[in-house]
Amino acid sequence: MAQQRQSRPEPVEPPPRPRLADQPSRFILLEREVELEYRPRMLEALQDKVNTVAEEARTTAPGCPRCGQPMSYHDARPVSWLAHWGRLHASPARYRCSPCKQERRPLLDLLGVEPGRICGSLARRLGLLAAVAPFELAARLAQLLLGVPISAMGVWRVAQRLGQAAARYDEALSQYHADSRSEGISVDNAPPAVILGVDGCTLGMQVRTRRRGRTGAESLPALPVIEKGHFREVKTGVLLLPSERVETSPGRRSVVRRFLVTCLGEADGIFRRLYSQLRELGWVGPHTVVVIVGDGAEWIWNRAPMFVHRCEILDFWHALEHAWAFARLGYGQDSVQADRWVRGIAEDLRAGKVQEVIARLKRLRPKTEELREGLQSLIRYYSENAARMRYDEYLRLGYGIGSGAVESAHKQVVHARLRQAGMRWSEAGARRLLALRLLLLNDDWALLDRLRMVSFA
Repeated sequence: MAQQRQSRPEPVEPPPRPRLADQPSRFILLEREVELEYRPRMLEALQDKVNTVAEEARTTAPGCPRCGQPMSYHDARPVSWLAHWGRLHASPARYRCSPCKQERRPLLDLLGVEPGRICGSLARRLGLLAAVAPFELAARLAQLLLGVPISAMGVWRVAQRLGQAAARYDEALSQYHADSRSEGISVDNAPPAVILGVDGCTLGMQVRTRRRGRTGAESLPALPVIEKGHFREVKTGVLLLPSERVETSPGRRSVVRRFLVTCLGEADGIFRRLYSQLRELGWVGPHTVVVIVGDGAEWIWNRAPMFVHRCEILDFWHALEHAWAFARLGYGQDSVQADRWVRGIAEDLRAGKVQEVIARLKRLRPKTEELREGLQSLIRYYSENAARMRYDEYLRLGYGIGSGAVESAHKQVVHARLRQAGMRWSEAGARRLLALRLLLLNDDWALLDRLRMVSFA
């Protein structure tokens, strides 16, 4: 049979090339025809509405934002800005206060636009594309989805302005709730318990002191290699209710609703933002137990006391990692004995027998110095965290014993967008894009409509 298959002659005719239709479908052509026909009309209608607002906005001279005195008229230079359907034009009156070196254009303040910039809903849609895709891909998506030709740098500028506005609002909100005189949402319906997971992951940062530049037709110089110390940690927190963790299959739970918080490199900052989010949700009442799930990092437990009613839980799988480290030393990598030994530890820990596990470990008599050091490290780790390892009680209360929710949050907030191949970030750029990602993942994107875009020189 093998000889017959090898001796089978090749077909004389080449395979046919796949064929495409001569043109798009008739319906697609109709859609594009209507879009081309009505886009100019929509731009014209929008320009008429802008002109109407300009007529209504002609009032007396505005007051200086610094000294309060009436400002003097300076000029009415024509300006333009880019919207979804094209470029809009206006001639807003400009006023100046000579002593304070301040100037205002009331019409532009009323409309919430900036001369020469991408404004309005177009800016928000471009920011949305930048929050989910690299800037070059976002620019191509803008052409395909919105019919707006724009460069990757144009998308980057919009993302920076929107991200800065979102980051400033987030920081101001956390400072507001840090004040004891501030008011949060009513806590009349505050839950009896709320789960707070927090962890950190590294992000590659830029190491160049200035932007790369090309001379003539030369190619850009290569980016410097990221060495040790050129990383920053992004700290991410997730808030959820125990009652909203549903069992999708035996032994496996899924979260119905969660709220994400992030901060670049500041332990105090992430806890300040977590507290702010709790107050915004009305989830922290006088009797609410804040269940803090962590991997044993000291920066987590050192800040946990800010919550009076709390329950600290050491991530179960992180606790087993330490047991695995000792088992591999004693029984060898990927050995059956190591697997059996760790499984026994896991069953006892899950049953809440942490003191029995510690006592059993103390009875071991390792023969080498390396094993003795590993055993002492494991005993010390379990002894220091014994109060956070009552896993049977946590499971009975529905708190869970793992940090899977915050690990998933890392992947969605950071990894999916900011840790793609070759990506390195400035501190400001990372903060701004993280702020946009949070708005999207927390279903708060509409909040951007009420934030004024930050102007950069």
